[in-house]
Amino acid sequence: MQRLKITIALICVAHVLGMVPFAVYPTQIPTLQIEWAATNTQIGWVAGIYFGGYLLGVFLLVPLTDRIDARKIYLYSMALTMLAPLGFAFLNTGVTTASIWRFVQGVALAGTYMPGLKSLVDAVPNHLQSRTVAVYTMCFGIGVAVSFLTAGFLADMMTWQHSFAASSIGALLAFFIALLFLPQSSPLRANEKFTLLPDLKPVFENRKAIGFSIAYSVHNMELFVFRSWTVTFLVFAMSGRDLLAFGSSWNPAFIVACATFIAQPFSVIVNEIAGRINRIKVIISVMLLAALTGIALGFSSQLSMIVILCLVCLYAILSIADSASISSAVIASADARVRGTTMAVHTLIGFVGAFIGPIIFGVVLDLTGGGHNPVAWGAAFLTLGVIVMIGPLAMLKMSNREPV
Repeated sequence: MQRLKITIALICVAHVLGMVPFAVYPTQIPTLQIEWAATNTQIGWVAGIYFGGYLLGVFLLVPLTDRIDARKIYLYSMALTMLAPLGFAFLNTGVTTASIWRFVQGVALAGTYMPGLKSLVDAVPNHLQSRTVAVYTMCFGIGVAVSFLTAGFLADMMTWQHSFAASSIGALLAFFIALLFLPQSSPLRANEKFTLLPDLKPVFENRKAIGFSIAYSVHNMELFVFRSWTVTFLVFAMSGRDLLAFGSSWNPAFIVACATFIAQPFSVIVNEIAGRINRIKVIISVMLLAALTGIALGFSSQLSMIVILCLVCLYAILSIADSASISSAVIASADARVRGTTMAVHTLIGFVGAFIGPIIFGVVLDLTGGGHNPVAWGAAFLTLGVIVMIGPLAMLKMSNREPV
């Protein structure tokens, strides 16, 4: 049992290391936008296409884990995670090629995240599975925070090309850890006839589950706009200020990393609260508070840095706080016979929001004055907040206000 716990810990470390390249692009947006002479819409597209790649990867790779060893998918995908930043660094001529490499990086994430979890879950006894899932999925957020921290450090030390290249070292280390320690899994459906698309009718007939999945989509839109655009917002908000008076360089990526670290436990805490009260009411309350905080952050760029930092931390907390509660609600609402397919649909619907969110945000920035206009940032966050309101409406409409 002790050896199994060590294995779980090592694969969680690999998961975090494999996430190191994640935040290099968001951290380098101010530099890349100038070098490419790119619009905010184009910058948002490159940010969002990562999640388009993730969507395709989930659709193609995750179902394969029922038929072939998930460990093989994980290792090939982690190798791709290592190569994609190198391609971005040295085979990149602008927005088009950057989009290709970001898309590849998103596909690679899909091939490591859930296949890695499946390999672990297949190897642990039933009584440890729930805890293993909780720890492993929490490591995604930790990986994001570590990535912002690393990306900020690299941005201060070297060119953007070398920052992308250096980030691939994390994936290289993750590959060798997984090669040595990731357990093999035994596909339960290896001999079944392969079908590309399962029967989705029972899933879409479950209105309550689909309502929660729609809420998850706008939740992800908000969460990944925060992770894609906040560094750039902070660079704008800090411009022209005498920050040395505070005794700090106020590195924007470091600020986002710290806020992301602080936010991690709140998804678990809110899920525990939701399980004891009324899940729908808790989720709606969190989504409303998150939307209002985001709008306040958008219009705060001319306020004191202390106010901005507090809003960034609060927004980081609220934008992730309902994550576990929404997913738990989907699982509780799903028909046990199609629970796996329901979760796959839930993931796909959810990451449509992650894909289009950064793009919509960039479009609004361009239409309302650009990234050097305080009103434009306010308008972009206001638009996001209004879209987030679709989540509570979908849950109320499709759940018939029944408790979960």
